[in-house]
Amino acid sequence: MEKFQELGLNGEILKGVADLGFETPSPVQEKAIPVILGDQHDLVVLAQTGTGKTAAFGLPLLQKIDSGRMDTQVLILSPTRELCMQIGSDLKKYAKYRPDIRVSCVYGGTDIRKQMKEVKQGVHVIVATPGRLVDMINRKAIHIENVFAVVLDEADEMLNMGFQEDLDFILSNTPKEKNTYLFSATMPKEVERIAKNYLVDPQEIAVGTKNQGAETVSHHYYMVRAKDCYETLRRIVDCAPDMYAIIFVRRKVDAADITKHLQRDGIDCDALHGDLSQAQRDSVMTAFRTKRLKVLVATDVAARGLDVNNLTHVINYNLPDDVESYTHRSGRTGRAGKEGISIAIIHSKEKGKLRRIEKIIKKTFEYKRVPQGEEICRAQLAFWADKIIASEYQDNLKLYEQDVYDKFADFTKEELIQHLVSYEFGRLLKKYKDTEDLNLPEDEKKGKDKGGKGEKGGKKKGEREESDSISFSTFLLNVGRQDGLTPKDLMTMINEYTPFKGVEIGDIKIFNTDTKFEVEEQVATDIAAALRRVMYNGIPLELKAIATGKGGGERRKGKDRDFAGSRRERRDRRSRKERRGGEAPEKRRGRPGGNPKKPRNFNRSSAGSK
Repeated sequence: MEKFQELGLNGEILKGVADLGFETPSPVQEKAIPVILGDQHDLVVLAQTGTGKTAAFGLPLLQKIDSGRMDTQVLILSPTRELCMQIGSDLKKYAKYRPDIRVSCVYGGTDIRKQMKEVKQGVHVIVATPGRLVDMINRKAIHIENVFAVVLDEADEMLNMGFQEDLDFILSNTPKEKNTYLFSATMPKEVERIAKNYLVDPQEIAVGTKNQGAETVSHHYYMVRAKDCYETLRRIVDCAPDMYAIIFVRRKVDAADITKHLQRDGIDCDALHGDLSQAQRDSVMTAFRTKRLKVLVATDVAARGLDVNNLTHVINYNLPDDVESYTHRSGRTGRAGKEGISIAIIHSKEKGKLRRIEKIIKKTFEYKRVPQGEEICRAQLAFWADKIIASEYQDNLKLYEQDVYDKFADFTKEELIQHLVSYEFGRLLKKYKDTEDLNLPEDEKKGKDKGGKGEKGGKKKGEREESDSISFSTFLLNVGRQDGLTPKDLMTMINEYTPFKGVEIGDIKIFNTDTKFEVEEQVATDIAAALRRVMYNGIPLELKAIATGKGGGERRKGKDRDFAGSRRERRDRRSRKERRGGEAPEKRRGRPGGNPKKPRNFNRSSAGSK
């Protein structure tokens, strides 16, 4: 404990640290603790989650508490209920030998009256989520006018979750004479604004560089065709029997769908997304933390603030839309000096985004080949054999040993092993017999890696990637330019309302009343079915299949005549309806219509935010 003593910690706090088994301060603790023990500086700390940040601010602030005063002296803000509870639990462990210090956690999703009653009894430290704290301040149940320190933990996450106004309100209710300590993994402009407005001449501590990933995390990527992404995921999980991981996806529908398929394939997993109640979320997280689940499939929003130790892998089934978010995802593994692996499953058109992420985290992704069946089976068998070897002998088995020996007396050692392996792994061996090679051909992969234009490997102007290898289906859509449709709107609807990742979209031609577009043939039928349940600016979408074939070439004139004819037919139908006294098209389009399936609305004004 001499090294912690050298940082200025003493007395009962050091005894609590010793009981937790802390021997050497982490880099962020070594730099931050002396600053916080002093009263001179506000502080901005840039460090990944899992680097010991809670102890970095918790230990010195607990030492500075005056337990003779029964008012709130330290306020710690965190983005989520889970992280709030984790910080509160850690602080109570640090203060094990300071029973005179009271710590209380304030967060949503539970009875506010119980929290108000606890705070009313007097607490020295409040750990809170911004939303619930604002509620309790407005109810005059919490008073923070006398705090000497405010900690903003995971500040970037709080701002990503939309807590900027709450933070402004909370900080405006704290005294001017205080120290503010801002901890963040990344430093976007919003965090810089908070630092500029509420911190006074702050000292900056960076463990690594801004937005840089942890040194203990290796970054791998698998590049496959879009249709092979799930099969690639399944093989990666099966090839790592000791995996304990979070799989990140963009949308909650993807989380539910992938979880269903993984469970069907015999993998212990569950989903974490925004549609879960708090009780369901707590149940899933309890199962995951106790390792009853091998993997957790989660959206970024649902996983914000999760604090789970000893993750071996993070898998990016979808790369995040905001490339800085990759830093948060990958930072959930490789904690406390342990090694971790962050995996990205991408298709060829995501290579550019991968390169941008490399620049931000200042790390290079290593290309990996999708494992074949033989490699997966060998990994599973070796893991099973190691578990058997490491298992402890149970004395009470002696009663039954002779019964077992008699059962297997006629088998040789080799035959017994063969039967055991067949019994345990028969399903796995059958599943991965003669599996397809999902890896892209070397020339195709190299072609996608190259940049530039023309002969240097990039596509020429007007030339679509993979036009010689992908077959497209062509559809006619019943909305067009006069309805406000843009190519961006169409692509957003396909990405938002269809359950596929990285769908190849070909030509898009928008006319006055209709639109012709191409989508990858393999998923065309499902996309068409999904879009028929969508309304665009109040118009139920109608699709008509036109042609199927290789993309990028001219269609036969007959097909174009079908397209033009369909427009004329629709125009004639409208004219006939108007002559019969029906509503004009402009008026009819202003209301949803009588679709019994209650299609989902897509408003053009929201396209940019989808």
